[in-house]
Amino acid sequence: MMSTSLPSRKLFDQDWKRVSFWGSICALSQVFICLVGLPAELNRRILIESTLSLGYLFIIWVPLVFGYVVSKMVELEGVENPKPGAAELLSGAITGLLGGLGLVVLMLGIDNFDLRDPLLNWNPKLLRLLTFENSIGFGSMIWLLVGVGLGVFGASLHQMTTRIRKMVAYAIFGLFTLAVLEDVIDDLSEGLRLEWLSDMIYAKRGGITVTSTIVIAVVLAALPLLTRGKVKEAVSRYRSSDNPAEQQRNSIVLFALVAVVFLVLPWFLGGIINELLANVGLFLLLALGLNIVVGLAGLLDLGYVAFFAVGGYTTAVFTSPNSPWFSPETHFGISLLVVVVMATLAGLLIGAPVIRMRGDYLAIVTLGFGEIIRLLFLSDWLKPYLGGSQGITNIPGIDLGPWEVRGADPRSVFYMVLAFCVLAIYVSWRLQGSRIGRAWMAIREDESVAEVMGINTVNSKLMAFVVGAVLASFSGAVLAAKVGSVFPKSFEILVSIIILVVVIVGGMGSITGVMVGSLVLIGILGGPRQPGLLQEFQNYKLLIYGALLVFMMLKRPEGLVPTARRTRELHQEEYLQDAWLGDDDSEQQEEAGERL
Repeated sequence: MMSTSLPSRKLFDQDWKRVSFWGSICALSQVFICLVGLPAELNRRILIESTLSLGYLFIIWVPLVFGYVVSKMVELEGVENPKPGAAELLSGAITGLLGGLGLVVLMLGIDNFDLRDPLLNWNPKLLRLLTFENSIGFGSMIWLLVGVGLGVFGASLHQMTTRIRKMVAYAIFGLFTLAVLEDVIDDLSEGLRLEWLSDMIYAKRGGITVTSTIVIAVVLAALPLLTRGKVKEAVSRYRSSDNPAEQQRNSIVLFALVAVVFLVLPWFLGGIINELLANVGLFLLLALGLNIVVGLAGLLDLGYVAFFAVGGYTTAVFTSPNSPWFSPETHFGISLLVVVVMATLAGLLIGAPVIRMRGDYLAIVTLGFGEIIRLLFLSDWLKPYLGGSQGITNIPGIDLGPWEVRGADPRSVFYMVLAFCVLAIYVSWRLQGSRIGRAWMAIREDESVAEVMGINTVNSKLMAFVVGAVLASFSGAVLAAKVGSVFPKSFEILVSIIILVVVIVGGMGSITGVMVGSLVLIGILGGPRQPGLLQEFQNYKLLIYGALLVFMMLKRPEGLVPTARRTRELHQEEYLQDAWLGDDDSEQQEEAGERL
């Protein structure tokens, strides 16, 4: 029998406590974002010409999200929910209204009280932004209307069909992506002689034109109708294939296509975007090494930047004429062999004392080792050998005969980084399916059980530290040749934390996930000192990293592109429950068949 849903709730049949709670959170979130300074700082980045900036976007997404949250019904097993209706729209409207009231109170507070001593962003600049260079009454009316409208829109998402909701999502996220990638598309259009296309999409002062916004939104919304789930079906078929030969063939084809794109793309991009891609590649190389240590072996290493520093300083000592003590001025290839040896020794030196530690203790001790190595490079004790705080300068580029890789040529640096990344990806891929790779994953899941099964956990852990150290040292070596100098300040603990964030967000244990995480985080937000596409985030990237980590841990702990094994580990209880329900349904079907 087909189940019929309950009728919709009455308009004022609300859980007022829930609505007031989420409305208050909405108001506090908007006020917090304003006082942090994000709207004023990001208002320079125009997304839609004369209509929307990145600063305003950081305010208006809040009522939309909380309108969606407050109207979401909790689905319980065996309990039938009423049909969504006007009551849910009203709850979203009230939530957005409370959020708008929070901004009204903030405007009145800025206008009547001077709190700039504890709150730096409590200033007339923020007031002018919130009032749209107009009166407080005008600004209050706009924000109340915007809050109510976005709250209702967020609540209405539950009442849309899956297809319409997908069309809306494609339009919104597609437009945001095009606005963020404006510099890349401008560079590509110039390289491909398609400036007319870029001029048609983007305004001269930045941002997508209003006409292009409408046209692109319609085209993007039509994509789900044209594809009809074919892309999702292809991805599911690619990830769920049980045939090892087919999996290997699909992976080779996918990586070959990606390699061709990255080989050809830099020739059509300018120096700024090539520099950005080179930075993404350096952090990807670091992340691939940390992915072996954390993602495969499950060893939380917070001192990973130490191996990065070993690679950079070893290259500097063996190639630079300004090395204070020992200056052989060898070729980069010869110094790279020494880098591998030094990184191996560093991996054994750091890995051996902590080999019996687990979890938080391992993280704290490796954090200490990372800081010890940085402080040693900075100390007066090693200053006669490594330059101290002044570092080592005048590091030559990489001489490859007819070509020279140097920092002034970002394209050559990108290709050198790409070569090392391909090597790291191949090594990671081969190790993942090897005997040592399976031993690492067994240690990650349960070290005690792995030891009982006969796995030499000591040797396996040391091997993980050594492989991760070597890959990180490659990144340090290329960075030294690219920048032409190394300083202790370049190897702060923040580098380890950001690389760990890349691995977690991308998907621990997943090579593809690490690539996506590096491209999204480092490419858009940038590294500790390296700018990304959105340079306006330079002062707020750590805040966004923290918020992103909290969101990922709560909603998608397996990462953006996880492996199937990692997904099963983190959602084992759900799979077991689904299996139990499936067995129960099959038993009921068998009983019904017997009665018939």
